[in-house]
Amino acid sequence: MAMIEIRKVETKKDLKRFIDFHYDLYKGNAYDAPTLFLDDMNTLSKDKNAAFDFCEAEYYLAYKDGKLAGRVAAIINNRANERWNRKSVRFGWIDFVDDLEVSTALLKAVEDYGRSKGMTEVVGPLGFTDFDPEGMLTWGFDQLGTMATIYNYPYYPEHMERMGGFVKDNDYVEFKLFVPKEMPEKYQKIAEMVEKRYNLHARTLTRHEVFKEGKGYEVFHLINDTFKDLYGFSELTNRQIDQYLNMWMPLADMNLIVVVEDWTTPEHQMIGVGITIPSLSKAVQKCRRGRLLPFGWWYLMKSLLFHQTKYVDLMMIGILPEYRKKGANALLFAHLIPWYQKYGFEWGETQVEMETNDKVQSQWQYLETELHKRRRCYVKTLE
Repeated sequence: MAMIEIRKVETKKDLKRFIDFHYDLYKGNAYDAPTLFLDDMNTLSKDKNAAFDFCEAEYYLAYKDGKLAGRVAAIINNRANERWNRKSVRFGWIDFVDDLEVSTALLKAVEDYGRSKGMTEVVGPLGFTDFDPEGMLTWGFDQLGTMATIYNYPYYPEHMERMGGFVKDNDYVEFKLFVPKEMPEKYQKIAEMVEKRYNLHARTLTRHEVFKEGKGYEVFHLINDTFKDLYGFSELTNRQIDQYLNMWMPLADMNLIVVVEDWTTPEHQMIGVGITIPSLSKAVQKCRRGRLLPFGWWYLMKSLLFHQTKYVDLMMIGILPEYRKKGANALLFAHLIPWYQKYGFEWGETQVEMETNDKVQSQWQYLETELHKRRRCYVKTLE
């Protein structure tokens, strides 16, 4: 009988092995867009990720007959648990070979960790915060993944169903938004009306404003206000905001980041934001085992700076609730679509949206769309 052994990640060498397992399992896969090795190291290192100010976690490796066969992170987000009045231990960064004994042993390790901390349920896949990949892919396995989302083999959700106890907690959908050849008339008319009637205006930010004038903080505080009621969300701290600003903004194309301001207020209050970036999916596939050296950095630069990709990722689209009915989102698209056309993007990727979030999905009503992926977060009650 095969022996399954679960080992806790204890050393930096163990953590490297934990991260590298994904590259090995998905080597040559045409649809997986892996995260960069350095990004995962920073996220999973307890002395570098600001989320550990309110999270705790352990990481586990599964070995079968002495061979590495799976991995999983067990995470407790104390702030989210307090916000949502739950006692959840999350599982994330889960990967395993097609062996039910392995996947079951990994989830049992998470359950045991949760029980030891007084948790009453296990839920996932989720990360430390909403800025980490979440939701197990259940449909759309033949679609290109993104760095911001999880790609997994079709057998993953089959294992979740077979091992028992896990049921649906939340479902997500993802859409392709095809870039129109001409600006949709509806967006243009609504944008013009919103500017005149409500004195709302869209514009790009400069890096000086982001880093020197505090606009970067304003963007992420707006995100906190916009997403505070969404599934599992926990408010970002200033330390986390610093982390994300330093991670994303230095090389961002500022033409693809737009804010909406209310000019009826003395300080021109920021009420909406759209953060979009050229897709890095094809570039990261060329990075050997997620490393930037020797040539990985060049593939990324070609996408980020020279727009040598056909796709754009809509990382964050947020409008304060009280401005959504005023059509403020039309200002975002009226500003962004001409840049998408100029750069030759064919379609945009919405990332994950809650299946029941009709208000978000209504933003795309004047564009040609395709629902091309579904994913699920599971929950299991701990006895």
